[in-house]
Amino acid sequence: MFGKLCQTNTVHFNKFVTKLKVIMMSLLQGFCRLALQNSTIFRQPKAWIHCSPILCAEPLKKKKKLDPQIIKQREDRRKRKLEKQIRRLEKNARQLKPVEELEVPLELIDQKEQRVRDLPPISAEEVERRYDLNKRWTRYKHEQKMLDLQIMDRLMLSQQKALDELRLESEELYQEAIQPDVSLLPVRVKGPVATPPIEGYNSPDGDYLLDAKKWD
Repeated sequence: MFGKLCQTNTVHFNKFVTKLKVIMMSLLQGFCRLALQNSTIFRQPKAWIHCSPILCAEPLKKKKKLDPQIIKQREDRRKRKLEKQIRRLEKNARQLKPVEELEVPLELIDQKEQRVRDLPPISAEEVERRYDLNKRWTRYKHEQKMLDLQIMDRLMLSQQKALDELRLESEELYQEAIQPDVSLLPVRVKGPVATPPIEGYNSPDGDYLLDAKKWD
């Protein structure tokens, strides 16, 4: 029994050695073919070698879990702040920017009683006379305006009639007649309208400094 077992083990060992030899031979043949084949690896020139930039990356920080009550308190605080700003803007929405030139000085306000003149009251006859005078003056100016308009209309009609008659006689004379007359307004302008400032000019009145308040 022992002899049969040894013989069986020997057979299995021989088969294992044979298989191992076959595997080794196949590996050797593969390495030989690999060495005989041409190299297909793409080789870059040395000039292409470069260093990558230093990014100084670091792992992301883990977010802290906040209490929902704290988040709600922050939102409520932000909401109250916005509502307060809105109320303040609505309160000052109709307030105009003050104009210092239109404000009455405090000195004049204090002297108001001294500057007011005590005038006698106007009688009813004087009020009626002023009212009647104003009506007559208004009527007179209206009639004067209408008369001026009528005169201008007659002049324009006469001018247009004369131009039409001239055009029937000669087209060249008509074109010359409708040209603007530059001699009616003898205006001469020399040089630019706006000139640059003179360097180093000492103004006799001093320098102008704008000290107006800015309302942003």
